[in-house]
Amino acid sequence: MKGIFVACFLISHVVSAQKIYWEEGRKLNWSNFKSRVNNQRGANVVAYTNCGWSYSYVKSSNPKAPVKIKIETIFNEDKSWKDDKRINDYVLLHEQKHFDVAEVFARKLRKEVSEKIKTGADFDKYFKSVYSRILKEYQDFQRAYDGETKNGMVEDKQSEYNRVIAEELENYKSFRTS
Repeated sequence: MKGIFVACFLISHVVSAQKIYWEEGRKLNWSNFKSRVNNQRGANVVAYTNCGWSYSYVKSSNPKAPVKIKIETIFNEDKSWKDDKRINDYVLLHEQKHFDVAEVFARKLRKEVSEKIKTGADFDKYFKSVYSRILKEYQDFQRAYDGETKNGMVEDKQSEYNRVIAEELENYKSFRTS
């Protein structure tokens, strides 16, 4: 029995080590980018951040009972890549902002969920559409961010996005996880 517990503990530790949950003040570092495979196209791609959200919920079979929904922002270490020969602190900041953008939109999702989804019936009726809409906004923002900054190479645009992302984190601070 002891051997099974140790094996399960080691497996769960390895699995959890592949994801980083967004936390106020915690910054990514280059050792978090563990993928050896570059799936991105373009000569100016120096790194790739794979991030997004995970959610879980607890719902009763009673449609009038309250529902509990947990939304977390995650960075996937095993799917995030870097070109060791071209990385620097400036590129890392650009990649950190991708992770921060994921948190901004997770907060927007938490806000809308908290306002619209109180019961199991609300969850069944609204969650998929709310999630899909916020996800599309998130993906559009990430594409615009990389496009307008040319993956961080246009410094004035990068500075502008840094400001916007910081403001949005502040605007939605009441919807951060504790």
